[in-house]
Amino acid sequence: MSDGNSVVKEGIRARHREHRLSTKPDQRDAAGAALAVHGVAWAEQLTGGTPSTFCAYFGVDPEPPTLPLIRELHRHGHTVLLPICEPGRRLSWAHWTPAAEFVRSRFAPVMEPGGARHDTDVMASVAGLFIPATAVDRSGNRIGQGGGYYDVLLGSLDSKGLDIPLAAIVFDSEVLPAGTIPAEEFDRKVPVALTQSGLVALTDPS
Repeated sequence: MSDGNSVVKEGIRARHREHRLSTKPDQRDAAGAALAVHGVAWAEQLTGGTPSTFCAYFGVDPEPPTLPLIRELHRHGHTVLLPICEPGRRLSWAHWTPAAEFVRSRFAPVMEPGGARHDTDVMASVAGLFIPATAVDRSGNRIGQGGGYYDVLLGSLDSKGLDIPLAAIVFDSEVLPAGTIPAEEFDRKVPVALTQSGLVALTDPS
């Protein structure tokens, strides 16, 4: 990444993190409930209502809350996989159930489920992927948390020929005009943003 693009991305990330910190608990709760409704609707659209497997993640304050979405996916009969951070910016995956316990990650400031871990081979059976972001733009560019785990994951899926539908979860105000976020060679376009107001199609101008 060039130094200039790095500065721009970090500035955007910092501004949106600061704004997230100002979000009130009732606003977060309302956003979480709405994300669950719209996220399950997207899942049902992808699968025609057939029970399938989805990857999600456990959003921690001040991220958009995702536990309501995880619970609703499970209630609709879907299998839910949640990520576990591994060395080398790799992710493994564990099945979530309502009885799952969460522990602090050894490698990132996130909570992770316990249980058996599965490598990326498990992704071959996944119908859709919900990923974190601090902002996206309408060109399909995404800024993550800065750890690079999802950049590595999406690159790995490309190398395996796995074209899994994916949606980045953000608040409404974090969907930015096209071209706002610099694109790097290793970046992967995000086709859809999931916000509390619904799904937002992101256009790739190329």
